[in-house]
Amino acid sequence: MDKIVSLAKRRGFVFQSSEIYGGLNGCWDYGPLGVEMLNNLKQLWWRSMTYRDDIEGIDAAILMHPRVWEASGHVANFTDPMVDCKQCKARYRVDVLLEQSSDKALKNAFEKLREKLLSDESYRNGFQQQLNTSSPSSEDIETGKVKTISYENLDTAKPDPREFFSQEFVFQEAIKLGFIPCPTCGNKGTFTEARQFNLMFKTFIGPVEDSNNVVYLRPETAQGIFVNFLNVQSASRQKLPFGIAQIGKAFRNEINTKNFLFRTREFEQMEMQYFVKPGEEDKWFEYWREERMKWFLDLGMKPEHLQWHKHDKLAHYAKAAFDIEFKFPFGWGEIEGIHSRTDFDLGNHEKYSGKAMRYYDEQTREKFVPYVIETSVGASRSFMAFLCAAYDEEMVEGEMRTVLHLHPKLAPMKAAILPLVNRDGMDEIARKLTKDVQRYARVFYDDSGAIGRRYRRQDEIGTPFCFTVDSQTLQDQTLTVRERDSMKQERIAISRIKEYLLERI
Repeated sequence: MDKIVSLAKRRGFVFQSSEIYGGLNGCWDYGPLGVEMLNNLKQLWWRSMTYRDDIEGIDAAILMHPRVWEASGHVANFTDPMVDCKQCKARYRVDVLLEQSSDKALKNAFEKLREKLLSDESYRNGFQQQLNTSSPSSEDIETGKVKTISYENLDTAKPDPREFFSQEFVFQEAIKLGFIPCPTCGNKGTFTEARQFNLMFKTFIGPVEDSNNVVYLRPETAQGIFVNFLNVQSASRQKLPFGIAQIGKAFRNEINTKNFLFRTREFEQMEMQYFVKPGEEDKWFEYWREERMKWFLDLGMKPEHLQWHKHDKLAHYAKAAFDIEFKFPFGWGEIEGIHSRTDFDLGNHEKYSGKAMRYYDEQTREKFVPYVIETSVGASRSFMAFLCAAYDEEMVEGEMRTVLHLHPKLAPMKAAILPLVNRDGMDEIARKLTKDVQRYARVFYDDSGAIGRRYRRQDEIGTPFCFTVDSQTLQDQTLTVRERDSMKQERIAISRIKEYLLERI
């Protein structure tokens, strides 16, 4: 991962935000190559989603009426339990602390908690009462959606943050009793009690900072789609099933940011909400699962780098949820979620706004609240995943070659135009070619250094093709094309450059 981060900064993909002031944690700036690649990624997603008959696009405001976030549940529930180490001042989300704690530390903590439960009757009674209070409904238990942990089987608990309902409660209890060491300083008994931390950024509209003027930076783009459902449906005259797509910034005041672009406080989402008739949601859920996985594979992702993760624990409004995960250098991580959200979102906005959010079916003459299938891609995370998947080092003629095997459609530079030497008019021909090609593709002109060194520079930034003007060009108006991945070369006529490039990008 360190090599990828280093390359990203050195070659102008991503910079630390406000670096000259020491940087701002969890915030990143996209450099000249990064912004090109990110724009390519977004445009490819946008075309795949909106260049079809059944999906419309919007661009909703970042600031929305605060009641939107009450209706969505974010004001009350968009929280993470957080603890601080009183010794070293490190701060952790409880789920991240659970994930980072070693198997040995967890086993020791659970064993000590078990001993206390067995030896202290008053504590045992209080613990069991709390556990019963926080337990899921009997319906959830019967359907097997939630696993509970009683004090009798504490020793079988495993440190898996995906199976975490009562386990999180048990873990917080172990923290409270001082059984979990701080991963930063190693001390035990130094954590504060867990407290809920709302992840939304709060600000104010107008000059007076009081509760009547509170607004939030949106923590997701989906709600801008939901509140515009009827506007878009009416304006576009769409009939179910149809979708609304949006690309935009979202903000979350994460307790801990980590792993480069994976968890940040400002990020970009590419979301599409697909509205369907109740009863048809399963069919469309499977359809979008297949479509979204295919999109990543078509852009060069290897199947072994992707996997599905099924959510065992569902939000109360969700019927099904799957994540597409990518195998990052630090482990598997989500890059897209596909969710069957039922009618929760539109139903709640109808309830909180007092405005009907119902669709009228002209054939059946029914009015109903549509169900929603959501596809939500992290643009920043996907950008990072494509970088990681493309990065490669290989020995070529005794030298290490660093190359980004980016799909040509994603590559920030589609080609480089290179004069073999800066004389005999080769540089003039190359500069003219650069201006011509820039009319339809992003290309790079480079006349500095040996030709082999220039090839290596282009390999490192993922440029798929290099066109070299040489002495033969002066004679027959042909030039050399070098392909990045195979390093094979061929000659084509200058007049064929546009045709050659557009077939491949």
